Amino acid sequence: MPAPTPIRSLTIWQPAIPLREKFQHAAGARETSRPLIVSIELSDSTVGYGETHPRDYVTGETTEDAILTIRETLAPMLVHLHPENFGEAIEAASNLPLTDADGKVITAARAAVELALLDAYSKHFQRSLAALAGWIDERWLGAPGSRQTVRFSGVLSGDDPARVVRSLRKMRLFGLRDFKLKVGDEHDEARLDAVIHRLDRGLARGKLSLRVDANAAWSIDEAERRLNGWEELPITCVEQPLAKSDLDAWSTLASRTNLPLMADESLVTPADAEALIAARAASWFNIRISKNGGLIPALRLALLAHQHNIQYQLGCMVGETSILSAAGRWFLQLVPDVAFAEGSFGKFLLADDITTKSLRFGWAGRWKPMTGFGLGVTVDESHLESLCTDRPMQIPL
Repeated sequence: MPAPTPIRSLTIWQPAIPLREKFQHAAGARETSRPLIVSIELSDSTVGYGETHPRDYVTGETTEDAILTIRETLAPMLVHLHPENFGEAIEAASNLPLTDADGKVITAARAAVELALLDAYSKHFQRSLAALAGWIDERWLGAPGSRQTVRFSGVLSGDDPARVVRSLRKMRLFGLRDFKLKVGDEHDEARLDAVIHRLDRGLARGKLSLRVDANAAWSIDEAERRLNGWEELPITCVEQPLAKSDLDAWSTLASRTNLPLMADESLVTPADAEALIAARAASWFNIRISKNGGLIPALRLALLAHQHNIQYQLGCMVGETSILSAAGRWFLQLVPDVAFAEGSFGKFLLADDITTKSLRFGWAGRWKPMTGFGLGVTVDESHLESLCTDRPMQIPL
């Protein structure tokens, strides 16, 4: 039996990566991606990487909050970690908390540490991340997951209608068939009309699909007015129409519209999922690995959704590097019946990346599965450091 392998150090990196064009929605606009990257080095010099994107309007965590959580809450939990096999490493990653001692949600911080742990120990023990399926629920999770059925979507920013149509034209020329449109301002009607006109025949024949995302922009009265006016339109679902915390309003809206509601910012922890299900507030879940605490919590949320006949998609954060793109593909490889997928934009959206090969989807949103050990991407650490605005913070363990 191999000797237990402890962790030598944890390092936090803060790169700043320009986006190729500004991305705008009701909750804000971005021109630069600022992920938090965590690397974990084992005593045998194996290194694993994780990534997260803290958003205070999503999980309540700022970048500063997440760094503090990693340094003071999560890193100390790794000091005495000495797994003797990959199963023990998975269990340790699973046991990382979703909230701190005060009950504050720390899922964004947790995601980066969990992914780095899984990446490092999968490489060290030479065990595929496919082992997660059997560890969580081997009866339902596992290959091929949604490999043969789901393709990556195009996401249309909440910009002026003319620019949205230009973006849509490019996406259609690349063969994309599923789209999400950001809404939530005074240009909604013009933007929506322009997109539906452009996709008209494909939507009518069921060959294309359209979702809309309001990013919690509306009051219940405004949401009800908008959705009642859109009920005859070919919209698959409406994402996050209301504020995240008002379950009563969600339940009321769900009972007053025929358009299905998708929870995103309202779905952060398993407790959120249980509350949404109990209140019959949403019939769709948007599962995002960085938002929901990592790959293991994301898989568990998908299982919970499946058990309660909730439809679900894989979402992403604007500006994800290939680390989270790889994690997203593992999710798709292990989870059946994923309806839509977002992410793997790579250098379609980023001006640069931190891996030797930038992951991005191919023609018509098709994608290749991840293989080998770890997440399946190689981080160029010297290049990562060159993109950082501050020196990396190393925490000896």
